[in-house]
Amino acid sequence: MGNPVYLGFLELSALLLVTGCICHAQSDMAHASAASPSGAKPLLLEKNEGELRTRRPRPKPSPASQFMLKAGPKINGSQHLVVGTEQIAPGASIPTHKHPTEDEIVLIHSGTAHAWVGEQERDLHAGGLVFIPANTWVGLKNTSAEPLDVTFIFSAPGFDEFQMCISVPAGETPTPMTEQDLQRCEAPGHMIYKEAVAKQQ
Repeated sequence: MGNPVYLGFLELSALLLVTGCICHAQSDMAHASAASPSGAKPLLLEKNEGELRTRRPRPKPSPASQFMLKAGPKINGSQHLVVGTEQIAPGASIPTHKHPTEDEIVLIHSGTAHAWVGEQERDLHAGGLVFIPANTWVGLKNTSAEPLDVTFIFSAPGFDEFQMCISVPAGETPTPMTEQDLQRCEAPGHMIYKEAVAKQQ
């Protein structure tokens, strides 16, 4: 048997080494979660958490009166993604449009959507996904008798500017928009309506 005092010293040294490594790793993890290189803030959100906004009445149909922004430059400092949710009423539509420079994903959580993307067209149900490459025409209609819950995700900022421009924070009274007001929001917000393009041709 070895010297008990010597063995106790080795065990204590090993314990201190392991404890130090764990503390160092936890410190690194805490530092990493506090800030990212882009300055974006980490988020953990429930369904009803985010920035709820009310759309201003406008000449073109609105898919919903309200939407919620979950992540983006003005929400949590994200420079790479824009994420939001909205609930589209039965029979309501998102008019055909495109975003020149951002890919988009729409996730369907409830209801049935009839979607048009480029040359493709089909019905999608809860759990369905729509992928829209940049500069591709897309339109969507709620064809079910229940609200269509969707999440929209953009590969880069841009559309969030449009959403901010056509809305006010929930609780404020939204003022009506003219066609000219809507057009002023479109270019900075990377939004092109197919109907507007047809009128110009």
